Amino acid sequence: MRYISGMAHAHHHDHSDSHDHAGHSHAPTNFGWAFAIGASLNAGFVIVELIFGYAANSLALISDAVHNLSDVIALLLAWGAAWLSAKQPTQQHTYGYRRASILAALFNAGLLLVAVGGIIVEAINRLQEPSAVSSWTVVVVAALGIAINGGTALLFMRGRHGDLNIRGAYLHMAADAGVSCGVVVAAIVIMLTGWLWVDPAISLVIAAVVLASGWGLARDSVNLALDGVPRGIELAKVRDFLGGLDGVSEVHDLHIWAMSTNETALTVHLVRPAGTDDKFLHHVCEELSLRFNIHHATLQIETSGDVCKLAPAERV
Repeated sequence: MRYISGMAHAHHHDHSDSHDHAGHSHAPTNFGWAFAIGASLNAGFVIVELIFGYAANSLALISDAVHNLSDVIALLLAWGAAWLSAKQPTQQHTYGYRRASILAALFNAGLLLVAVGGIIVEAINRLQEPSAVSSWTVVVVAALGIAINGGTALLFMRGRHGDLNIRGAYLHMAADAGVSCGVVVAAIVIMLTGWLWVDPAISLVIAAVVLASGWGLARDSVNLALDGVPRGIELAKVRDFLGGLDGVSEVHDLHIWAMSTNETALTVHLVRPAGTDDKFLHHVCEELSLRFNIHHATLQIETSGDVCKLAPAERV
C-alpha cells in the first residue's frame, strides 16, 4: 500500500502484507491447474458433442456444443488474463497487466451473447421444420456432459466470490451441467411422446440460460472496465467509515475502482487537522482491507481542505 502523509506529501510504503489481509490470492497460483483441466476436458467434449450431435440430428446437442466451445475460449482467455495479472509492473505499465483480466471478462461476455443469437436463429428454423432425433445417442452424450461440466464447476467453486473471471468460469460450467440435464430430459420426452418440437424448444431454454449468465457477466465486466465501484462495495459505507475515523473532519476526492477482477484500489483525501502518523495510516488501510476487501489504498492527509482544488464534489 502507498500512503501520502501531510501537506509535504511525504510517501510511506508498506508492501509486506498489502494483498493478504483477507486471504486474498491471485488466480494463477491456485487455479491455473483448474483452468488447464477444465479447458482440456471441455475441448474434448465439444468435439464429441459436435460429432454425435450431427450424427443424431440433434439441434439441442449441437447448440450445447457451440455453447461449450465458447466456454473453452472463455476458460483460455481467463487463464491467460490471470497469468498476465500476476506479471510484475514495468516502467510503461506501472500497475502491471492486472486489467487484462477485466478485458478477458468483457470479451467472454460478448462471446456468450453472440452464441445466444446463433442458437436462437437455428432453434426457430428447426421449430418450423422439425427433424427426427436419435434420442439414445443424445442421452448418453448429454449425460457425459453433466459429469464433465459439473466436475469442472466444482474446480472453480472455492474462488467464485473473489474474482469475476473465476465466477464467470464457475457460472459457465454450472449452467452447462444444468443445460445437459435439460438435453437428457428432452431426449427422453421425444422417445416417449414423439414430440420433435421438444428438441428446438430445449435449445431455446439453453439460449435463455446462456443469455442470463452472459448478461450478468457483461454488466459486471463493463462496470469494471469503466472504473465503476466493484460489486459488493458500497461507496457510501466506505465514506461513512472514513468520515468516522478519529480526528477526520472531512472526506473528499474518494475513488474506488477495480485494478483487476480480484483486486480493488482506493484513493481519498482525508482532512485531519491534527495531522497523521504511520500508526493511523496503517490502521486505516488494515480496516479497509478487512471491512471492504480493498487491498490497495492511497491516502492523502490534509490539515485543511480549504486549499485542495479537488475538494468540491463536482471536481474529479
